[in-house]
Amino acid sequence: MAERGNRRRNRRKERRLPAKKARDVEKTYVRSAFVAKLRRFADALEAGEAFSISVAGERLRVPRDARFSIEHERGDGDEELEFQIKWKSQD
Repeated sequence: MAERGNRRRNRRKERRLPAKKARDVEKTYVRSAFVAKLRRFADALEAGEAFSISVAGERLRVPRDARFSIEHERGDGDEELEFQIKWKSQD
């Protein structure tokens, strides 16, 4: 009986999804769409909930325990402000 359980566990391990490929995507949105996404995110953050979003065709789930930072860059006449959200992959 124990052997059968081990075989099931091994089959489950074999069926795991392949590791996600590295990706670096930047998606531009019109102001109204950007505001709507920020508002949904802020509502989820305030409620202590996970947040789901699609970016360039891939669905992402930001967990409740994600880390947040704000980054400012300046150079060559440009300024950039990034609101960053980081979390560990759930591969």
